[in-house]
Amino acid sequence: MHFAEPLRLQSGASLRDYTLAYETYGTLNAERSNAVLICHALNASHHVAGVYADQARSEGWWDNMVGPGKSVDTNRWFVIGVNNLGSCFGSTGPMHRHPDTGEVYGADFPVVTVEDWVDAQARLLDRLGIDTLAAVMGGSLGGMQALSWTLRYPLRVRHAVVVASAPNLNAENIAFNEVARRAIVTDPDFHGGHFYRHGVVPKRGLRIARMIGHITYLSDDVMNEKFGRSLREAVGQASADPYRYTTQDIEFQIESYLRYQGDKFSEYFDANTYLLITRALDYFDPARHHGGDLSAALAGTQARFLLVSFSTDWRFSPARSREIVSALLRNRREVTYAEIDAPHGHDAFLLDDPRYLNLVRSYFENIDTPEAA
Repeated sequence: MHFAEPLRLQSGASLRDYTLAYETYGTLNAERSNAVLICHALNASHHVAGVYADQARSEGWWDNMVGPGKSVDTNRWFVIGVNNLGSCFGSTGPMHRHPDTGEVYGADFPVVTVEDWVDAQARLLDRLGIDTLAAVMGGSLGGMQALSWTLRYPLRVRHAVVVASAPNLNAENIAFNEVARRAIVTDPDFHGGHFYRHGVVPKRGLRIARMIGHITYLSDDVMNEKFGRSLREAVGQASADPYRYTTQDIEFQIESYLRYQGDKFSEYFDANTYLLITRALDYFDPARHHGGDLSAALAGTQARFLLVSFSTDWRFSPARSREIVSALLRNRREVTYAEIDAPHGHDAFLLDDPRYLNLVRSYFENIDTPEAA
């Protein structure tokens, strides 16, 4: 969907002649009351569910959650996935051309925030004729967007489902993001963000950034269970004398796994997009304009909430979700909270835990629509 009119950004800049890529699943009912917006996390996209017929391994990133008969049942709900501005999966971003100069944006693409993404999503919903969302849902960075929706458009959201998220990033999380960004910007192929002009990609930086990020998405238990201190089979006799190998060799299974993840990521993700999205994560802090008081920040919300956290998620710990729960309860909002004892770390919000999927299913089954009332 193309938008000619400028979108005023939180930075004060404007973005015009931009495009948003989106997908829909299910059917919008006559009352337009069954729309559910799914907000994506860092390296995901608008492709929430289903499989593209003409592409191999193209399963939607939340296909286990969204679809016919699934937790968010598209036989009942009209689900919308929108690719965020600045991304590299179809919506206007650093890889696209500036409408005035004709040059690729590159590092000149304006800074975007969670609030900017929500405003852009609201414009798309306006075009679709959807005034009110039955629910907005997201995990991790997507959960921040869901929370932001309840603040920026409180009368347009009836339910908010915030999974494995936080009201802001702590210093440790910001530090991880900064180390990953430094890996990218110090790659000789980065060229100040204008690497497109040179026909290169800063793959080394992207690989390291992904490796750092992936470590934080997993729990210590999962890493030990899956890999432990196991050496690669290809090393052969290295188990008897592993120290005879150079520092360039991949000896441990965990090393091989991380390098595989980094290599794969560097083939499809844009370096400037990574910088933009991690900065948006860093900047998100609804309480900032309320003297750090999250309760005051959430005072204007009207939605009902489901918050879900996972016990071994140390990137977005259960304590951060409980901060949101406490702030909402102080405002007398209706809140359901579940803390699931799962070993998978932050990535648990994407996985097939029956308790988690059944919880979400139950919550959505109890959302009324005017059609059903």
